[in-house]
Amino acid sequence: MTSDPISDMLLRIRNGLKAGLPAIELPGSRIKGEIARVMKAEGYITDFTMTTTVPRVLSIELKYNDDAEPAIRGMRRESKPGLRKFCGVQDIPNVLSGMGTAILSTSGGVVCGKEARKRKLGGELICTIW
Repeated sequence: MTSDPISDMLLRIRNGLKAGLPAIELPGSRIKGEIARVMKAEGYITDFTMTTTVPRVLSIELKYNDDAEPAIRGMRRESKPGLRKFCGVQDIPNVLSGMGTAILSTSGGVVCGKEARKRKLGGELICTIW
């Protein structure tokens, strides 16, 4: 059991990319599945599946470029259990001048920064990926 399961998810993805693994498995939850959905939509992972049986297992297929370079260069957990970070529409960070992605938990669900700006939604800044 971890105190911050989202941070654990990001760490497992980072370690899997450094090890050159084709896929990773981790304990699943609804929020982790939504984060994986956004990561797939933004092109950072190839695919993901979540089992429906208890305990849930989230399997993520990692994405690499043609020269075996990981599609994800870096990730940072922004909002932590000890210090939550919220931002309004005007405060959503522009990660690497638009080359990266911010993932937010809004009242309209978990979305990327571009989608949140388009829908004029603010919320909790979960993480940034580049």
